[in-house]
Amino acid sequence: MGCSERSRMSPYPRILKASLLAGSVYFLSVALAHLGQVKLPGLYIYYDLPSLAYQDSLIAILAFGWSAFFFTAFTAPERNRGLIAAILLSGALAILGLCSINARPDLHPAGGEASRRIYWLEAAALFLYWLWLLTFHTLAGWKSPAGGQE
Repeated sequence: MGCSERSRMSPYPRILKASLLAGSVYFLSVALAHLGQVKLPGLYIYYDLPSLAYQDSLIAILAFGWSAFFFTAFTAPERNRGLIAAILLSGALAILGLCSINARPDLHPAGGEASRRIYWLEAAALFLYWLWLLTFHTLAGWKSPAGGQE
């Protein structure tokens, strides 16, 4: 592909690809934070609640899986549309789950309501990222290759 042909391409697939890589890096950071038990807001949603080492290990394993899924989608988003759709579906369900937890009256953050507001901000940031991915996945608008050829 020549330089002039590349410059005429839609920017949406490139933005989606960069966004998927950012998601992979984010979830890898979440995994590493949980493995090291480094409780930073954004990498630990419930950063000020006590957690057990086995819980952190499980979250690290799952976050590493998410990182791998995002990275796989990043490598060739036009060929991984089904994976991206699965990421979007499971991401929506995860965000709904976080909102459900955040709304529970029996959730008692160490920082009180200030911490609860941070939990909601974290969920909102994940929702905005999810919406960004959905938007650029839709705008990329890949067509099925003619005759199965790319």
